[in-house]
Amino acid sequence: MTHAEVLALSATALAAQIRSGRVRCVQAMEAVLARANEIQQRLNGFIRIEAERALGAAHAADRDAAAGRWRGPLHGVPMAHKDMYYRAGEVSTCGSKILRERPAPRTANALARLDAAGAIQFATLNMSEFAFNPTGHNWHFGHCRNAWHPDYITGGSSSGSGTTVAARANFAALGSDTGGSIRLPASFCGTVGIMATYGRVSRAGAMPLSHSLDRVGPLTRTVEDAAQLLAVLAGADPDDPTCETRAVPDYVAALRQPVKGLRVGRPTRYFYDGADARVVACMEASLDVLRNLGATVLDVEPPDLSAAGAAWSVVAASEAAALHAKWLRTRPQDYSEQIRTRLAQGLAIPAHAYVDARRTRGPAVRAFCEAVFSKCDVLHAPVVGFATPTIAESEVGGSPEMMAVLGRVTRLTRPISFLGLPALAVPVGFLPNGLPLAMQLVGRPFDESTLFALGHAYQGATDWQLRGPAG
Repeated sequence: MTHAEVLALSATALAAQIRSGRVRCVQAMEAVLARANEIQQRLNGFIRIEAERALGAAHAADRDAAAGRWRGPLHGVPMAHKDMYYRAGEVSTCGSKILRERPAPRTANALARLDAAGAIQFATLNMSEFAFNPTGHNWHFGHCRNAWHPDYITGGSSSGSGTTVAARANFAALGSDTGGSIRLPASFCGTVGIMATYGRVSRAGAMPLSHSLDRVGPLTRTVEDAAQLLAVLAGADPDDPTCETRAVPDYVAALRQPVKGLRVGRPTRYFYDGADARVVACMEASLDVLRNLGATVLDVEPPDLSAAGAAWSVVAASEAAALHAKWLRTRPQDYSEQIRTRLAQGLAIPAHAYVDARRTRGPAVRAFCEAVFSKCDVLHAPVVGFATPTIAESEVGGSPEMMAVLGRVTRLTRPISFLGLPALAVPVGFLPNGLPLAMQLVGRPFDESTLFALGHAYQGATDWQLRGPAG
């Protein structure tokens, strides 16, 4: 296979080609390293590329394959990850100036599980500073740029994860989602992103932002890839007390579940308020595909989610400020203006407001599930309701407009994060400006399997995932 043919493969397809002997691990690594270097100056998706070590690991993986020692379902697949997943003895910058020189004391559980499955990390990826920006701007390492058009945002905070996977310079990437940071770059960059149920994936060894909201998950080329990676990542971990101990379903087998008869809910409130007509048209077209697959589409009225979005803002700001309080006192000049301003706002939130916001979560989850999932199996909604903005248009720094702009970006993702529900972002087409967008499939707690089945069936009936940027 040529480099271009290798790079066109999804992660699971590449793993199959390696296992069949048609592609060598070194060949795949050489292809992705060449592509990464090719796009870096234009897109700024990487923070550190470790070519020599990655090639050495690929040679070792080829030797193991020749001896019949298969490490796991991702044997030899090159991956790069958001630079907030710690690896013992190495620096994880977390997109910041403050952490540029501090080696990590341990390896993140997510990285260890991918290592055990045979994946080979070759780089770390750009991200929003301390994962606290939804547009992808970074004033320390430079703004990450969208693979479809470099003038436009990638979405954040998993900015490098979204753009490198979209650019075919990475086969899959870990992101994280506190208020939309997997689903936003998936939508803006045209990739798949899975935010599993809160507690489904260990966060041990990953940079914390908000302990009651943070979630670990991948951005990938296809729903099949997302299911395979979540199958590797999910499961109990004694190092993360919030991690669920319940058994992990076979997500890969779930891809074959029939979708005929599934009830797909179209929300009649909140998600389409003020939405761009072009976004609405793409969402309706995706619902038509699901109808043709045998799903039943029906209108559902969720509770008003404005309160959940507001509670998210209080919880996220309070918990982030608590984590950063010492550095805000001792190193305020080392934050960008926007992140310093947002964290300072969190310090001003009274304790009673934080406690009250946390208390609303349980009742809000029950009300949402009763209103929605008593009538449908999956909620279908946009990830964002507007066309992708340019980097310049959303360059608000710490200005008075900051919270309004950032709040608009995360308006449709924050409530689902607050409720702790699983959500799968799947590309559904392109807007007239040539930028992609995605639907957000929201499921019952711990029912990622149904989301994967529906998303996979949709991708089998469409070809959006096969399209890549021209550059």
